[in-house]
Amino acid sequence: MMRRDLLLLSRHPGAWLNPLAFFALVITLFPIGISPSASLLSDLAPGLLWVAALLATLLSLDGLFRDDAEDGSLEQLLLSPQPLPLLILGRVAIHWASTGLPLALMAPLLGVMLSLPAESYLLLMVALALGSATLGLIGAIGAALTIGVARGGIILPLLVLPLYVPVLIFGSGALQAAIGGGNAAPHLAVLGALLALALMLAPWATAAALRISLNG
Repeated sequence: MMRRDLLLLSRHPGAWLNPLAFFALVITLFPIGISPSASLLSDLAPGLLWVAALLATLLSLDGLFRDDAEDGSLEQLLLSPQPLPLLILGRVAIHWASTGLPLALMAPLLGVMLSLPAESYLLLMVALALGSATLGLIGAIGAALTIGVARGGIILPLLVLPLYVPVLIFGSGALQAAIGGGNAAPHLAVLGALLALALMLAPWATAAALRISLNG
């Protein structure tokens, strides 16, 4: 199934390029719209980068299961002898590899535009890699719940954004600590704990949401 997902992504590059382009455009527009002052941009950078990454992740979530639901392959997925939570975990892993990981790798390049100190780049990538994986797992639950809903892409952010707040707080807190010379390890530890919790609970919650959406 993961090979199939990768093949579909290669045939439809817009599915993973659009969130990256959105992330880059949002960060590019802030220095133009606010101020080119390096000190101001450096202060705002943690929040700007994380909010932009969160919105870019949301942009790619609506199609996580919707295309499969429309062509009927999602029903076959539910009838598969393989454990559904494991299949969902594979789908989310491909989503993270095509969206979350590229966002994390691109972030230092955009950090240059926001006058981030060079010593914070590695921390930024690690924090975004951890946080984007958690965002994808939580977002999969919302994507599964809104499959059968008209204009589900509008409802999806309302469902998942409140659950994204802890990731946003500790992700931006880690970067702020790094910029200020503080200890970012506690923030990264919490991000890791949130990811572990999402890995334990989200696949099963998503599987239940898929069954509810398709049987409802």
